[in-house]
Amino acid sequence: MRRLLRLIFIAVTVLRYGVDELALSSLRQPWLRVLSRIITIGRRLDAPRGVRLRLALERLGPIFVKFGQVLSTRRDLLPPDVADELARLQDRVPPFPPQASVRIIERAFGRPIDALFESFEREPVASASIAQVHFATLKGGREVAVKVLRPGMLKVIDEDLALLRTLAGWVERLWADGKRLKPREVVAEFDKYLHDELDLVREAANAAQLRRNMEGLGLVIVPEMVWDLCSEQVIVMERMKGVPISQVDRLREAGVDIKKLARDGVTIFFTQVFRDGFFHADMHPGNIQVSIDPQTFGRYIALDFGIIGTLTEYDKDYLAQNFIAFFRRDYKRVAELHLESGWVPPGTRVDELEGAIRACCEPHFDRPLRDISLGQVLMRLFQTSRRFNVEIQPQLVLLQKTLLNVEGLGRQLDPDLDLWSTAKPFLERWMNEQVGWRGFRDRLVREAPRYARWLPEMPRLAHQALTELPAIRLRLEELAEERRRSNRLMAWVGAAAGGLALLSLAQLVLQLLR
Repeated sequence: MRRLLRLIFIAVTVLRYGVDELALSSLRQPWLRVLSRIITIGRRLDAPRGVRLRLALERLGPIFVKFGQVLSTRRDLLPPDVADELARLQDRVPPFPPQASVRIIERAFGRPIDALFESFEREPVASASIAQVHFATLKGGREVAVKVLRPGMLKVIDEDLALLRTLAGWVERLWADGKRLKPREVVAEFDKYLHDELDLVREAANAAQLRRNMEGLGLVIVPEMVWDLCSEQVIVMERMKGVPISQVDRLREAGVDIKKLARDGVTIFFTQVFRDGFFHADMHPGNIQVSIDPQTFGRYIALDFGIIGTLTEYDKDYLAQNFIAFFRRDYKRVAELHLESGWVPPGTRVDELEGAIRACCEPHFDRPLRDISLGQVLMRLFQTSRRFNVEIQPQLVLLQKTLLNVEGLGRQLDPDLDLWSTAKPFLERWMNEQVGWRGFRDRLVREAPRYARWLPEMPRLAHQALTELPAIRLRLEELAEERRRSNRLMAWVGAAAGGLALLSLAQLVLQLLR
């Protein structure tokens, strides 16, 4: 019953804000456009379309807000007015009352707000779909940011996910491509990431891991967590001071090299994915700032670590080989990798898949990023995958989403950025490190602790093996002799059985002749 009420609420919200008109009017079928006009009769749709879409997503809740955040980075797919309005979802979602923040903080740590902080700013500085942030000062003067989870989030998300699971089941049953796209597995992945985001201790741990990973790179800053003030609903971290990455003009005025910033973003992404297998998977502009402090000038500042993606060694190796094959335009190798991984049926012809992939990708090489739409490339690849029955891999959905975010950021900073040439040297260097002497050395270092406790015992084990070797050889000879005896016995038994069979046959023939 509750699920039905939620579905009705979604339908009413769509009609109230004219989102149905927004969607239907863009379709080619005349009867759908006529239907949209009939549905919108009698409604006042005075607000611009972008505003109506943003308000509808805000009213529908966190899952829909996140969908709007992803869309806001795709200015190649959306009209500018819609993209500008959806960008407000990144950090300007309407906040919940400050009194609620104070109650949640005091309940989390069991102390009054004045006992925890020297000062606490009641008005939030940022408000997003899952939580909002307040600035504060600890006892002793350290400036911090306090992130507070929105109240009642778990109930809303569970209801929406239940709807998504139902819809995924319908898609799988009713749509021809449903089983191949694995919609229920994709929803299960989305479920996992959203529930992880609701545990702020997990987010704090993600930030700590990412901070360690990025320390030696010198391109990105991750805030330090104040572990004494971290709980499932509240986390306190080092306050970051930077310029939002979306304010490109302000960054230029401060002297930031925008082209280098764009290249650094690509390097950070590929380092996190292929070196660490641990990447920030919510890289929309609201979560990224740029430092203008003289000591860290021009570095990225990463915020909001609720959604983190991970890859296994097999995933990293497979993806790197695919990327390198794409960059080298070795489409045959791409097709072979799809077959080797089991993504396509084993009977697929390599030459046919190679030709289809070439047709998708070749037109997009040697062109600046402003002339490349990854959305269009993915659409062509989707059509190709449907023809060859390629199975969608749910564990890579988060990586695909992050790659779209990176492309959106790159286009915003430097439309002339060549994504391919920027990433190719990094991936080739990474592959050389994996298969060369350095990769062998690194793996040896990683495995050393596992074998260290065995090394002192090696002389004793070797002496024991040499001492027991004659006995082992004797036992092997005995087993061989037993096998030979067994074979001779089986031969005698077989001969006897054969003789008895021939004797019985002879007796039968004599009886018939009488």
